[in-house]
Amino acid sequence: MSARDRLILVLLGAIWGSSFLFMRVAAPELGAVPLITLRVGIAALFLLAALRLRGGGFGALRGRWAEVTLLGAVNTALPFCLFAWATRTLPAGFSSVLNATVPLFGALLGFLVWSERLALRKVAGMLLGFAGVVLLAWPKLTAPSERLAVAAGLAAALLYAIAAHHARRRFTATPPLALATGTTLAAALLLLPVAPFFLPPATPSWHSIACGVVLGVVCTGFAYALYFALLARIGTARATTVTFLVPLFGVIWGVLFLAEAFTFAMAIGGAVVVAGTALVVAGAAARPARAS
Repeated sequence: MSARDRLILVLLGAIWGSSFLFMRVAAPELGAVPLITLRVGIAALFLLAALRLRGGGFGALRGRWAEVTLLGAVNTALPFCLFAWATRTLPAGFSSVLNATVPLFGALLGFLVWSERLALRKVAGMLLGFAGVVLLAWPKLTAPSERLAVAAGLAAALLYAIAAHHARRRFTATPPLALATGTTLAAALLLLPVAPFFLPPATPSWHSIACGVVLGVVCTGFAYALYFALLARIGTARATTVTFLVPLFGVIWGVLFLAEAFTFAMAIGGAVVVAGTALVVAGAAARPARAS
């Protein structure tokens, strides 16, 4: 991997880690569903432009739009909304660590649903990772609102894992940029008629709207384009190491810009989650990493 590719990998981790910061700022004011509608709508326009510039199209998706729409719901619309809703209560750094459980859920689903074999390393990684989740979440299980927020974040991670398995089985030969554009567009169209029912009671500030725009342009559209270009150069196995950078930057941005507390329990729980995830994905050519 070249120095340039390493720099892009770090930049991608920083961008996806910052998405939790922007959701934490904007979701309480805009509401989860309107914020994510804005995010995926802008991202869809960005990706459509990128697809056109690269001379691509939706030929590979012809006749498969029902499946693409389902994937857009499970991989984008629902988990994005769940994480946005969770960040109304949970710190940005905390939410980013919950996002790191996607490979753990992926390995567990592969074993339980698709009868995939689990090496001892993966079993140890899952046990370690989920133990880390318990350590991380335990201080947040006292208030009902925090319990629901943790459950929402874990449900989002589970949906990402389901979507990854579905994409790996049904869309292996599909050009990644076309699939990302199609699913993001489908997510936007699904959310658009729903968003008016969740509009905030007061007019949101330009600060919150700007956060939504950055989420769409930078954290989704630009980040996807950057990630797929990186995939083409260094391969999936190396590119998915961004999984470990996202929670690191999520915590850093939360501490720096939102003055979030970085507790001992969070440090230990987060480290155990990331260590478990590392054991699960080590040596595996996983599907593209998920971000929120």
